[in-house]
Amino acid sequence: MQIKKHRLKKHRLWLAGCIVSCAPLITHGQNLTKLNQEIENYTPVTQERLESADPKDWLHARGRYEGWMYSELDQINSRNVTSLRPVWTYATNLDSGHQAPAMVNDGVMFVSTPYNHVIALDAKTGQLFWRYQHDNPSDLSVMHNTNRGVALWDDKVVVASLDGNINILNAKDGQRICQHDVGDWRVGAYITSAPVVVKGQAMVGPSGGEFGVRGFLESVDVNTCEPIWKTYSVPGPGQPGHETWKAEGVRPDAWKYGGGSMWLPGNYDADTGVLYWGVGNGSPWLGDQRPGDNLYVASVLAMNAADGDIRGHFQYHWNDSWDWAGMSAPMLVDFKDKRKKVTGLLTPQRNGYLYWLEREKSGEIGYVEGIPYVYNNAFKSLDSKTGRPTYDEEHKPVTGKRVSYCPSLWGGKNYPYAAYNPETGMIYIPSNDNLCNSFIGIVQEDIEPLSGQFWAGIDIPDLEVYVKDKDKSVGVMQAWDVDKREVVWTHEFGHTMTWGSTLTTAGNLVFSAGTNDRMLRAFDAKTGEIVWEYPLPSTAIAPPTSYTVDGKQYIAVVAGYGVDAAWTNSVLSGQDDRWISDVPEGGTIYVFALPD
Repeated sequence: MQIKKHRLKKHRLWLAGCIVSCAPLITHGQNLTKLNQEIENYTPVTQERLESADPKDWLHARGRYEGWMYSELDQINSRNVTSLRPVWTYATNLDSGHQAPAMVNDGVMFVSTPYNHVIALDAKTGQLFWRYQHDNPSDLSVMHNTNRGVALWDDKVVVASLDGNINILNAKDGQRICQHDVGDWRVGAYITSAPVVVKGQAMVGPSGGEFGVRGFLESVDVNTCEPIWKTYSVPGPGQPGHETWKAEGVRPDAWKYGGGSMWLPGNYDADTGVLYWGVGNGSPWLGDQRPGDNLYVASVLAMNAADGDIRGHFQYHWNDSWDWAGMSAPMLVDFKDKRKKVTGLLTPQRNGYLYWLEREKSGEIGYVEGIPYVYNNAFKSLDSKTGRPTYDEEHKPVTGKRVSYCPSLWGGKNYPYAAYNPETGMIYIPSNDNLCNSFIGIVQEDIEPLSGQFWAGIDIPDLEVYVKDKDKSVGVMQAWDVDKREVVWTHEFGHTMTWGSTLTTAGNLVFSAGTNDRMLRAFDAKTGEIVWEYPLPSTAIAPPTSYTVDGKQYIAVVAGYGVDAAWTNSVLSGQDDRWISDVPEGGTIYVFALPD
């Protein structure tokens, strides 16, 4: 069958056109917070509370340090979810992609938005307490104007911003207490990630791999904004792993601007004090311009949270050439391997493989198994002992040649979170299969890295994105039995991608959104049957969360279409009129509960 490919038009460019000016709504020197009502009797967030992850709250971007996206609440369950109804909404009054979860601490909800607002609300009623509006520079330009969440500590809210700052806010009134400059936005280092707080340290890293920014993670004291440590994801001279960046080819000093952005929050093992953080793609995208394995690009790093020391790593694929960032940190999940219990890590990666890994107390990471969960034509096989892939060179991008590959550069799963339910023993993956792309790699001699200009080694108008088989689904929800390592059920969404994170609960439910039909769905966690759905005003590409107030369980999700989801849809809807092309933008917080 001949596949008709769609060329991105210059006025719809996915990458170059997404570098937008984020003009602030206020200017420097003004009060950054609109205070409607100060929060009284605010409950401080302690390390003990962060580790215990009481299900009445949602104190982490992924619900708990282990990263499960799981709630132990079961008041709303597969038997009564048909009665679930919206109880309040709140419009953010902002456009673009809303990707942050609704964080809840003892009845107070915090939501971060595009353009770096933070909104504090009564989690029971939706009444506004305050709104913080960050003073981004008027000439700021970034690739993604989104934010993926706040972190909570003591009586403070920690949020990073597009201008490369980490900001500490007073949780009661939203006033900024202090800030620290993590990255220089002038050279392309901007922050979209939610921070992670451990024992009063807030950790976050910048995006910017497509601008030649060398990735790193920085730790800041939440009380003073003073930096504590900084660890680069690309090792420099004299550091272990530096030898994997060969000083040859067109970029002999490629390690200086090799990418490896840390643009999603990591997970944490409180028993060992080890952080697990995902590392992004290489820069430029073409691996032949930076020969070698290129540690620690497209990897997970195990790091000592106290000092940032790298204890171990696992690289999903060497010499990354596909923009298959390893940014999704693996979940801390124990599983069985040949009847033996393994203290493990579990992660569906952008390259389309689901990995079972072993985590040692020392921080070392061992390979157990990797299985493709979507079609991948670039990997011939994985080494059974190390997990190192062997490539089909016809599907590995190189300079000067058109190369096609599957899955596309957006991967089998992009930034949306998968979920693990310890009751069912399953992992639930919001995946995109059957989507491919091609491009010709180029040497961008006229652009310097760290210049603030796009520098990925491709001519953007030349990027072609296409569906491999137009009669097959692209967006698919998958449920895998973790111990048996097999698919239990799937649900195909049809002619749409899925950009929604997954929430699973003790009520035998899986909540998911992110499709172009704007639906928020609840699946039976064991069977995959859709047991409830609700049309939102805009597609929700933010993670759903769950919490209780006064003993009543709520489900919250932030709707607000944009960024990658909108860009890919504009391309794919131009190829096939069965795709839903008209998806409204605009942010709205939706909160659901059962009738009293």
